[in-house]
Amino acid sequence: MLRNKLRLLIPFFGALVVAAGCGSKTDEETPETTGTENMSKPFTMFAGDAPVAEKRPVEIEQHGETRVDNYAWLRDENWQEVLRDPDVLSEDIRDQLVAENAFYEAATDDLDALRDTLFDEMRGRIKEDDSSVPSPDGPYAYAVRYREGGEYPVYVRTSREGGEETILFDGDAESEGEDFFKVISVDHSPNHEMIAYGVDRLGSEYYDIRVRIIESGEEFEESIPSTGGSSVWAADSKSFYYVERDDNQRPKRVKQHVLGTDPADDVLVYEEADDTMFLFVEKSQSGEFIFIGSAKGTTSEFRYLRADAEPGTEPVLIAPGVDDELYYVEHHGDHFYIQTNADGAVDFKIVRVPIDNPGREHWEEWLEHRAGVYVLGFIPFADRLVLLERENALPRIVVSDYELASSFEIEFDEAAYQLGLSSGYEFDTDTVRYTYESPSTPEQTFDFDMSSRERTLRKTQEIPSGHNPDLYVVERLFVTAEDGAEIPVTVLRLEMTEVDGNAPLLLYGYGSYGSTIGAWFNSSILSLVDRGVVYAVAHVRGGSAKGRQWYLDGKLDKKVNSFKDFARSAEELQKRGYGREGETVIYGGSAGGLLVGATVNLRPDLFAGVIAAVPFVDTLNTISDASLPLTPPEWVEWGDPINDAEAFRTIAAYSPYDNIRPGVEYPPILATAGLTDYRVTYWEPAKWVARLRDEAGGGPFFMKTNMGAGHAGSAARFERLKERTHDYAFALRIFGLTETRPVSHE
Repeated sequence: MLRNKLRLLIPFFGALVVAAGCGSKTDEETPETTGTENMSKPFTMFAGDAPVAEKRPVEIEQHGETRVDNYAWLRDENWQEVLRDPDVLSEDIRDQLVAENAFYEAATDDLDALRDTLFDEMRGRIKEDDSSVPSPDGPYAYAVRYREGGEYPVYVRTSREGGEETILFDGDAESEGEDFFKVISVDHSPNHEMIAYGVDRLGSEYYDIRVRIIESGEEFEESIPSTGGSSVWAADSKSFYYVERDDNQRPKRVKQHVLGTDPADDVLVYEEADDTMFLFVEKSQSGEFIFIGSAKGTTSEFRYLRADAEPGTEPVLIAPGVDDELYYVEHHGDHFYIQTNADGAVDFKIVRVPIDNPGREHWEEWLEHRAGVYVLGFIPFADRLVLLERENALPRIVVSDYELASSFEIEFDEAAYQLGLSSGYEFDTDTVRYTYESPSTPEQTFDFDMSSRERTLRKTQEIPSGHNPDLYVVERLFVTAEDGAEIPVTVLRLEMTEVDGNAPLLLYGYGSYGSTIGAWFNSSILSLVDRGVVYAVAHVRGGSAKGRQWYLDGKLDKKVNSFKDFARSAEELQKRGYGREGETVIYGGSAGGLLVGATVNLRPDLFAGVIAAVPFVDTLNTISDASLPLTPPEWVEWGDPINDAEAFRTIAAYSPYDNIRPGVEYPPILATAGLTDYRVTYWEPAKWVARLRDEAGGGPFFMKTNMGAGHAGSAARFERLKERTHDYAFALRIFGLTETRPVSHE
């Protein structure tokens, strides 16, 4: 419902970023610790008690090579059904996952008190009855809030001038009796009379859409299953567009639903025949057009409809997709404005084209390509266009008129920070909303007047338990890679935590899909930093911290750069005194799990522990299986090992599951999974941990599965915190800091 995020031109289907956060402390106060004498082997006593997965060898022949997969049986043959009904999971697989959970709980039950303490700390930093800044739209202002003790968002509106609040959708009430509940979107109709909302009750990301009348609370009878959850209303408020997902969880069809009709009769607007392309639908900022996008990591194409088009109107293609060319469309006046990397514009430029003749041959350059200045996205308003750019790992906001006669940058001061743009609902406005934060500075929301250039602080993230940003140091370092590339690293530490090689280091990374870990404020990580842990994020190649070329240099046959950059960052941080040598814990989720899994294979000696959240570690088998939901679209990211022998050899050389080093001492590893996760299926970490136990030395190796959630874990805000405490307690056990008390913020 709230259009608070600028859409960036990167694939939406691959990423889970489990970023960690920020911290604090005074010169007079030092965390009380019992020392780190047990740091090197914190879980040794449990190594022999781990469950042993049965070996059922399966031979796989590919490009003239044969490999044996002893644990392929952990993939349920009916995995599609499991996504929709977890109760149908095969009994032998369920028994294995339950045994893994029991082993983990037994090995870490002495951390229960610490996890409770961490939870209390993290919850204490959350303003429980919080609310977003209301976003105006016509006669109303829309917002999302939480109530004291509430787990789920409450969607509300008031008159634009203020007054009594109307609850549109109460997540706490709607979730009662559900084991899993997530509302992905609440979209109000243009006439402000109805909402369409999408809900997932399994964690598999199949959302049902329903429509509710705001004034009466009554609902239309129809429920639309198997969707992406979002609704894009037609101008007359009598119908809306949505994306239907197929049995393999691929967004395949854009349909139009007319209120009061049977969803089985919904009009098919567009179907994507290419399994490598993912569909989405959205409305232009002006509200005049419906855009249907089809994209993968290297190619995109768009179609458009007038928002007031009659049902059944054929969408118009703007320009056909071209290999290795991306474009994204918005509207202003008589033109479409298009962000594209065409014609060698690696970091993107903006062109414009007449609406009636939108083909490439009519594209004219509006904003030229500037190498190293990455155009992340833009928002067109009636009189001005607002750009979000990044240069040398720092974002910036630029405001311009449409003649490019007047443009200016909004300036900020810190060494590392993160910016966000909100498109809001309104087109004809002088106000643009943005957020500012840094690892030490809680998020601030500003309304910026593009005419007067005055900014108004609308909200500062409140930390109820107390927070003083002056107690922290945020640093931006650069580490030289093996080939001379300069890797940005963002560091957060307490000012009193000396850079002398004695502090523990938690190093986070991602490094895929061009996604960049921003310099966000995340209050959860304070629980580690306030205990003297140095927290660092390595912006390795494969992300786009230094522009799109930085991404291109960390994918396909250059993917190994991501792993080498990460290992090099850890090694250099230790040498510079940001962590004890050989005793860093590395942390990554999803494709970041691939990063930590591949890196620990390269340099197990560097690390004291690994946290791999829903890790993409069975890379070769997954990317060789075209039936899996994300495999065909991701061949442009990793290569196609089915048809390309060279791609097969490249992936085979780094796939974490296939490159465990027999007999070599590995650090303790915690891998997590979600049973209904279709992005990184549960069997990837399950197989990885089973093989680590069989072949590697060291450990122990833990596998923790959420049996009632998917890729992102619980959607309940406090349950998510409880899940995070397991990761943090694991790290603190390795650091020997389980009895350490954090500094006081008083």
